Amino acid sequence: QVRLVESGGGLVQAGGSLRLSCATSGLTFSTKIMGWFRQAPGKEREFVAGISVSATSYADSVKGRFTISRDNAKNTVYLQMNSLKPEDTAVYYCAAGRPPIRTVQYAYDYWGQGTQVTVSS
Repeated sequence: QVRLVESGGGLVQAGGSLRLSCATSGLTFSTKIMGWFRQAPGKEREFVAGISVSATSYADSVKGRFTISRDNAKNTVYLQMNSLKPEDTAVYYCAAGRPPIRTVQYAYDYWGQGTQVTVSS
């Protein structure tokens, strides 16, 4: 059974940092594209960042502030979020898919339940 479990969300002031983690099980992690998406209230879910074996991709809105990384030995993907803004407030989801890195939801086969990130002004 495939499981993706996000953690690390919370409440932070604007300008602060958070590190999200997504622990996975039941899949061949090292071969998967891992992605982070987010969904703010009243908005569609959107791509944040993705990582393959050797490449990363970011939404323009987070470039230079967020960093995605992975630890294949721990089957875990991370999202380091710095210089957070109130508009980063959303539920953040991790997802697993097949190469190449894509920004659309249908490219990802497995999803976590999400973790809430709230950035206060």
